[in-house]
Amino acid sequence: MAKLSARGAAFLRAHLIHLICALALASLALTPSLVPRPTVFQGVMAGLWFMVGFQLGFAVRAAVRALARRLSGRWPRSMAGPDAPADSTRGGREGRSPLRAGGLAAAIGVGLFIYVIGYGALVVSWQNEVRELVEMEPVDGPGHAAFLVSMATTMLLVFGIAKAITALRDAVGRWVARRGGSARRTRWASRTTAVAAVLALVLGLIGGGLGVVGRIYQDRDAGTLEGSSPPVLPGRSGGPGSAADWDGLGRQGRAFTGGGPSAAHIAQVTGTSAEEPVRAYAGLSQGADMQARAELVVEELERHGGFDREVLLVATPTGSGWLEPQAIAALEYLYAGDTAAASMQYSVQPSWVSFLFDPELPRNSSQALFDAVHARWQALPEAERPRLVVYGLSLGALGMSGSFESLEDLLARTDAALFTGPPATSEPWRTLQANRDPGSPVWQPIYRDGERVRWQSKPGDFAAPEGSWREPRLGYLQHATDPITWLDPAVIYRSPEWLSGPADSGGRGADVSDSMRWIPGVTFLHLVADMLVSEAVPPSHGHNFGDVAVDGWAQVLPGHERSQAQLDEIQSVIEGIDTHDPTWE
Repeated sequence: MAKLSARGAAFLRAHLIHLICALALASLALTPSLVPRPTVFQGVMAGLWFMVGFQLGFAVRAAVRALARRLSGRWPRSMAGPDAPADSTRGGREGRSPLRAGGLAAAIGVGLFIYVIGYGALVVSWQNEVRELVEMEPVDGPGHAAFLVSMATTMLLVFGIAKAITALRDAVGRWVARRGGSARRTRWASRTTAVAAVLALVLGLIGGGLGVVGRIYQDRDAGTLEGSSPPVLPGRSGGPGSAADWDGLGRQGRAFTGGGPSAAHIAQVTGTSAEEPVRAYAGLSQGADMQARAELVVEELERHGGFDREVLLVATPTGSGWLEPQAIAALEYLYAGDTAAASMQYSVQPSWVSFLFDPELPRNSSQALFDAVHARWQALPEAERPRLVVYGLSLGALGMSGSFESLEDLLARTDAALFTGPPATSEPWRTLQANRDPGSPVWQPIYRDGERVRWQSKPGDFAAPEGSWREPRLGYLQHATDPITWLDPAVIYRSPEWLSGPADSGGRGADVSDSMRWIPGVTFLHLVADMLVSEAVPPSHGHNFGDVAVDGWAQVLPGHERSQAQLDEIQSVIEGIDTHDPTWE
């Protein structure tokens, strides 16, 4: 037992700084953020950051050792590491008995145990508070077990990788030494090998990961979602009389044109007569470039009578071509199918790939499509033109809103616009937020008394500003807990306005936890992680806007003449629509 205690004390003396760094980073990773995280995901994040912190301990230990050496010519054994000379501390190993070593190990072990248990209880309370605010059930026993298992698995995996890199580093060092290399050259070769191995691993994971993602999404685009079938009625791309081949529409294009309400179902829900909605779409393969695909969409609209409808919607999809079915169907129900919706695919990759590596792609695609539709629309006699409206969700909102030069340009060329969950770099959203009326919060701003532009998180918010809302109108659907909207690089070094104080004093949104604090660098990483699970929350929170689509269109584009009873019936239908899990689209 004494021998085991001595070994424990030796390990703690050699790795105390590593453990402190590991616990610090894991603790930061577990602080509350905007949305609750699935327990397995949270465990993976905690395990990853624990091991990153442990490896960071090597650099911290070296820095502390160098500082101690400069100050006193010697350094504490607890900070020296296992390779320090035995006489570098007062008395070396000889002056420390196994009993004292065991006592030190026990004391530190008990301290770490108390910290982990106490902080773990705090983390559970934080997560359950965040879950309660977004109307989710608290974490239960199986959830705690899933967290611990995923954290331990991640730690073991990273530990194995670190040991492999260490073995490679040592092998290179021995090889150089056997060939007569000096101590300095041996150290340089070992360290260079370790750095090169880490860089190769990171770059390999990124490059290989992107390659795998590309292949997966390329294969997915060739498939068809359950419930999507070729249209049997005219008015849809890929259906009777269409020049757009069904197989070329792509996975999400087929879901768009092969789904949605029929005239009969619209009539059943609203109790009024209805027309078959027009849906025009071009897949990525259906044109040599954006202009060719845009012209195909215009041809589809003309072929199916899209320019003869009361409302003509031009929508930009997310990265893979996905269009939120609730938003499109809501407009069709409101206007009894007397609508035409036009869109086209610009990528098969998920939104985050386009956002990181080709942020201009959705803007360019949006501009090509809108300009083509607008040119044909403008050629019509003014009295015969449909009401021209635009829409985009997330990356689609970034693309469509960014295709206009300014707010004035957007309002001059459209009859209404609805943008949902806009990313932080979106324009004119960013300028409008910065120039909002004094006293209005950043998550629910008011711009020029709401004369043209308004924001909504839950039904009724559009009516909050006093005064009339003049047409054409621009509406933003935006939640205080949506990480995609708040992911701004400035959060790395500056506390954001949406965390300026507790919720009851107006310093943050009502569903943002008061326990969430701005931590330089960490909060930004929290937002990045939250993006991956931002749709895994109920409507009214995160990046889930299914409950405000009907009211959003009803307010932004008045004239539908629906009663409140009809709106309620439409809302109940919209809430039951299968969105096909858009988290990775």
